[in-house]
Amino acid sequence: MLQRIQTIWMLLAVAGAVFLFITGQDAAFPGNLPLTTVGCVIVVLLGLLSVFSFKKRKLQMMLNNISIIINALLIGMLFYWLLNLSGGIDFPEKGIEPLFPLISIICLLIANRFIKRDDRLVKSVDRIR
Repeated sequence: MLQRIQTIWMLLAVAGAVFLFITGQDAAFPGNLPLTTVGCVIVVLLGLLSVFSFKKRKLQMMLNNISIIINALLIGMLFYWLLNLSGGIDFPEKGIEPLFPLISIICLLIANRFIKRDDRLVKSVDRIR
């Protein structure tokens, strides 16, 4: 059942990771490691896997929680990058990149809430039988 509300929230989280992939290409870390690119690809793959594992609600919630952790790490890395840029974090032309993982985290938390609601509904129907 792909037409559930949590699917929309998970797809919005995937869209946030895609937008970070597009805007975060200039983030340079020590050693020229593409950490944001790797993190975005992992979040997108986990999100799509979570969307298509709709029959296994526990697995879906676990994948969302892993994605939340990766997004939190991405926020930390991006703030580190922003603080090390010349001009500091107060420079007005930078700073949109950490917003996308934050939006993804919020969307995934809302999706987990709806998954829990579905789980409770299925358990209550099983109890009635």
